[in-house]
Amino acid sequence: WDETHFGKMGSYYINRTFFFDVHPPLGKMLIGLAGYLSGYDGTFPFQKPGDRYEQHSYLGMRGGYNFSHDLLFLQFCAFLGSCLVPFAYLTVLELSKSLPAALLTAVILIFDTGCITLSQYILLDPILMFFLMGAVLSMVKCNSCADRPFSASWWFWLSLTGVNLAGAMGVKFVGLFVVLLVGLNTIYDLWDLLGNLSLSLVIFGKHLLARVLCLILLPLALYTAMFAVHFTVLNKSGPGDGFFSSAFQSQLIGNNLHNVSVPE
Repeated sequence: WDETHFGKMGSYYINRTFFFDVHPPLGKMLIGLAGYLSGYDGTFPFQKPGDRYEQHSYLGMRGGYNFSHDLLFLQFCAFLGSCLVPFAYLTVLELSKSLPAALLTAVILIFDTGCITLSQYILLDPILMFFLMGAVLSMVKCNSCADRPFSASWWFWLSLTGVNLAGAMGVKFVGLFVVLLVGLNTIYDLWDLLGNLSLSLVIFGKHLLARVLCLILLPLALYTAMFAVHFTVLNKSGPGDGFFSSAFQSQLIGNNLHNVSVPE
């Protein structure tokens, strides 16, 4: 059922048809982009679960490979789901410094049927897990650079943590949990730095400013940009019109109120 739900929304993006959904737009936009790049034209109706895709080019969004247009496109959701294995391996290796522990973690994920199943359909789950685990890995890597603050690698992992936080929140609001995790880790780091009497208040201020910039302002800017893209792409009338004001509907091509002067 979920595949018919999110696959249909991928089609909406390809056809630029406005719709409304409870989740933020990033996951559906990426599904639509994957379908567009792999030759899917957005014409499959996604009416009920189990309908055959027939000649529609759906593999780019789902599972397997797509050979349309003489190009090879790795399936999007499966690719992101497969990234969970190296993410988990690197995270555990960084935390434990134990190769057997990291390998065991990777093997457990490789043979986890739930992860395999979620990653082979057109769902938001593998996209969400990609950003969740990416945020955790980035956070752990940034912590490992604590002895060389403000270095290039430290800035890279701190900024990448912010990007992954925006990605997790941009797919589903459950991404708030990884925001909470990173937030608690940041508070712990700052409290530890504040108690370090060898650091001046100026240096502490720089640490605080860097985290505000990379972990608050950067994710907020990216999250806002997702909605800017969402409303720019979806400029045609669709099933989501009724959730918005008449003034907004007047901007949608094909709507009865299109280009009509609407009083404030």
